[in-house]
Amino acid sequence: MKRMIFVMLMMAVGATFASPLFPLFQDHYQLSSLQITILFAVYALFLLPTLLITGSKGESWGLKKVLRLSIILSMISTLTFLIGHHSIWLYAARIVEGVGYGAFTGAASAYLLKLCSARQVSTAVKLSGMTVSIGFGLGPAITGIVIQYIHIQPLRLPFWVLLLMLLSSLIVLETIIDPDRRNRDADDIHKQKATPISLGIPARLRSPFWSMIALSIFTVFTLNGIVLSLIPTFAKTVIHTSNLSVSGFLILLLLGGGGCMQLIPWPAHPVIRMRIGVILIITGSWFVVASGQSASLVLLWSGMFIQALGSGWMFQTSLRLAGQLSKQHERAQVISTTYLAGYAGFIVPTVGVGVLSRFFDLNTSLVILNVLASLLVLYMLLYSITFAKYYAEHERLSQENTDLQSSAQANNA
Repeated sequence: MKRMIFVMLMMAVGATFASPLFPLFQDHYQLSSLQITILFAVYALFLLPTLLITGSKGESWGLKKVLRLSIILSMISTLTFLIGHHSIWLYAARIVEGVGYGAFTGAASAYLLKLCSARQVSTAVKLSGMTVSIGFGLGPAITGIVIQYIHIQPLRLPFWVLLLMLLSSLIVLETIIDPDRRNRDADDIHKQKATPISLGIPARLRSPFWSMIALSIFTVFTLNGIVLSLIPTFAKTVIHTSNLSVSGFLILLLLGGGGCMQLIPWPAHPVIRMRIGVILIITGSWFVVASGQSASLVLLWSGMFIQALGSGWMFQTSLRLAGQLSKQHERAQVISTTYLAGYAGFIVPTVGVGVLSRFFDLNTSLVILNVLASLLVLYMLLYSITFAKYYAEHERLSQENTDLQSSAQANNA
């Protein structure tokens, strides 16, 4: 399990690695704001369908084969960034990057669960969520340090660093003994090959999943995406620095900090943890937006910290509930679809800011998006009343089932 967690960390680092380079790309290739928006959006547009397909079909194709291919695609994307000398190469690299990480995400959760015993599943889901969050934060921080303090080919050197990291993840993946090598009967293989491409959410779980689990992780990615789009600007207007590593460290504070905040054990009840997280993340987001209008450093740092805490708890609880409320044979695809909902949220700030900024200034556009996000938060808080009853009933039935199994084992003994 530890080696797979390392592979997930390296791939998560690679997923956000290029973010601090976008202002440099814009200057070097003379890209317009719309072209930069498209460069952001094209990644998610190719990631989402790939994640959906591999989440459904990865098992029949062989999870380790999919993971190996996804890392190779990420390496090809990195090489494309390295050899490209025209803006068209940037778009090609982002498309391949989206396909690679989409394929990885669709198969990684299922493969990690295969490597775990039944007792380790809860820990594995928790660790995977923390790893992804921390990796997302580390990527821009590493890039920022490289381009700020190593003045050698700033548009090339970071990708050599990334290439080495991806190569290490491929080597570690190959050292993992593949549980898929176990003999399976023909019926199992046929069933897996016949699996249709679908979201894989069972009927009994659809309402609580889409209204609470999926919507919460969608909101996390949306609000974090809004702040990420602000950070390069705020580094100049609020912190008054041109140091490129500062933007990377701000992203590390938000995303990596959110991963670390998941270690806080209180409150333990997932519904209460989710409610508090929802309130914290929207509060932090408004603080950050307000800091841009007032150029307040206190508001910026306070908002980043509050949002990191809220997003960390919401991300963690979404994955926990996705694993806890699904049955063993459903769990991998339910978790994969949870990630799908999250990455869909990344499109909102990218496209939303790009479209709204054509009619309003940046601050007004961000206020509009935050108002819409606040409505989602209000809905989740209201729905959490119904969800709490659903969760309590699920826990009661699970406990009764556990008690019956214990009694049966005692009688057999």
